[in-house]
Amino acid sequence: MFKAIILLKRRDDATLSDFSTWWLGAHAPLAKTLPGLRAATFNLVAGDGSGTYDGVSELWFDDQAAFEAAYATEHGKAVAADSMAHVSRRERLLVVEHVLLPLV
Repeated sequence: MFKAIILLKRRDDATLSDFSTWWLGAHAPLAKTLPGLRAATFNLVAGDGSGTYDGVSELWFDDQAAFEAAYATEHGKAVAADSMAHVSRRERLLVVEHVLLPLV
């Protein structure tokens, strides 16, 4: 299965609480309705916010074409724009997942 891992750093003017409230309360509901999305996980980075990133999302699609098609839609463009409006840094890692030990 194809997965996008997205690393996010909040804007300098946002607290960790601000970031968490926006990301989980406003952005996640938008992201989870991306066309073709098979699964999604949003991970808040533990700590005081002094690290390189504040959040890591994992978005699963059937393949890279499905991922690209999702973000080419008007909804996908709105999801990306919402993200970019609230972060100072965003890195996307496009990976093929190899599960070694599945969750039970």
